[in-house]
Amino acid sequence: MKRFLSLFFLILLALTLAACGGQSAASSSVTTAVDVKNLPPLIDAQTANALRTRSDVLMLDVREKWEYAQGHIPGITLLPMAEVPNRLSEIPHDKTVIVTCHSGNRSSQVVAYLRQQGFTNIHDMQGGIAAWEKAGLPVEQ
Repeated sequence: MKRFLSLFFLILLALTLAACGGQSAASSSVTTAVDVKNLPPLIDAQTANALRTRSDVLMLDVREKWEYAQGHIPGITLLPMAEVPNRLSEIPHDKTVIVTCHSGNRSSQVVAYLRQQGFTNIHDMQGGIAAWEKAGLPVEQ
């Protein structure tokens, strides 16, 4: 019985370490497993990363241009918060939209505004680019 428990905990430890190890072949298969139709309103950076290259997902950065230039998520669309009301037609209703900013404050305001405008598949990335960088996810300038 002790051997079985030891083996069980060893396997559990290996699986835990593999899950925490960043983007790998194993974690890339998670990308297809995430159901965008049932995402919670607030998602973490890892979930956003798993979804960011999908054709049915739009990542939206609502920071200012100078902030974006300092570093941003690869492939993300810049739409500064102040410009959102005048550029609503650029935000698709038929895609999952993930909104981010620096820390999550502006993105949460934009998500609330977009919901008031009738958008339903809008999600806020918790912690913004700061959480993205802390998670060791890719950033480009």
